[in-house]
Amino acid sequence: MFDVEGLGDVQRRFFGTLVNIYAFFAMYANIDRLTWKEPEVPVRERPEIDRWILSELHSLLLRYRGFMDAYDVTKAARGVSDFTVDALSNWYVRRNRRRFWKSEMGRDKLAAYQTLSTCLVTVVKLMAPFAPFLADEIFRNLNSVTGREEVDSVHLSMIPEPDASIVDEALEDRMARAQRIVMLVRAMRMKANLKVRQPLRQIILPVPEGRERDSIRSMQEIILDEINVKEITYVSDESGIVKKKAKPNFKTLGPKFGKAVQQVAGRIKEMTGAEISSLELNGGVALTAGDQEWTVITGDVEILREDIQGWVVESDGGMTVALDTRLDDELLAEGSAREFINRVQNMRKGAGFDVIDRITIVYTASAGLQERLEKQRSVIMRETLAETFQVGPAVGESSTKQDINGEEAHVAIARVRRG
Repeated sequence: MFDVEGLGDVQRRFFGTLVNIYAFFAMYANIDRLTWKEPEVPVRERPEIDRWILSELHSLLLRYRGFMDAYDVTKAARGVSDFTVDALSNWYVRRNRRRFWKSEMGRDKLAAYQTLSTCLVTVVKLMAPFAPFLADEIFRNLNSVTGREEVDSVHLSMIPEPDASIVDEALEDRMARAQRIVMLVRAMRMKANLKVRQPLRQIILPVPEGRERDSIRSMQEIILDEINVKEITYVSDESGIVKKKAKPNFKTLGPKFGKAVQQVAGRIKEMTGAEISSLELNGGVALTAGDQEWTVITGDVEILREDIQGWVVESDGGMTVALDTRLDDELLAEGSAREFINRVQNMRKGAGFDVIDRITIVYTASAGLQERLEKQRSVIMRETLAETFQVGPAVGESSTKQDINGEEAHVAIARVRRG
């Protein structure tokens, strides 16, 4: 049965995302007037985020060839879609926007262009058997400028061979762990009704010393930037962030232990944090009382949690994170500034300004909001490309009323000069 709604989802999720990536790439490449005659930056000398996405790309190539050789077209197409949406768009492009925004064309910016170009060209080659027309249009548009392919159509080009020297499984694993932490914290923010634009003080990760902690530390800067938190505190176990208590489940204990059920239940109530952790990790634990020993499993025990006041604690797949949700004046000022910046950027876009145009900002707000915004004056001006930022009558064509975390501000912007 033909699924019209499913087709619409694919169109929005995959095709829409791919076109947006291409439009983003083309816009900034045109602004920077790339000639594509610049020397190629060796992969090993590119930033870690570039090496990661290229590793993911070549891992995809390896899986894609296997699926296509086995005539499993669905898995091959889904792999291309997942890479494009999850890895390329939602992680790589979003995390690297500033590298394309900055004005100077240095080695770092060139590496970003070359990396994204490689990913785009490879993706359209892989999607060509499933979406021949869109793949060919994007390929022709890219190749007409770069001149890197000696063919006139994507359907005359060859799919790249996977390069084992580019694949870095350890790097992919580290990034995957960082992404898990980020997803967990974002879910916790939603639970606490805290927007991602609101900075928070810290998270606590109960991770023992060793390889896993070192792996997370290597990704710490990325994690903190993604979750908008100031610092990560590492502890050896969960005892410092959550109190756990064990409650006996008599439905399973009764048939299992018979006359000894009350003794077992009493011992369960006395379980230590270490015993509870062992039960959660291994699915079972041996409990002793005098010369008696009983083995209980996960279903025999209900684990009750009591979080620290002002914190949210969540676990997923063996990973536990505690998020400090307490806000002070400094954090509130930063949160207001980020919301204000977001509103101004939307106003710029609505007014048809180019991304590099310089502007002036005039606004009025309550005394409290004004004080918080003035504390972040330099940040607001830098992020919005504002040459002036002042309090005054917000009038003009680009004047609007904005909601900044529940407080009203009247904001007007005007273009001072083109970038």
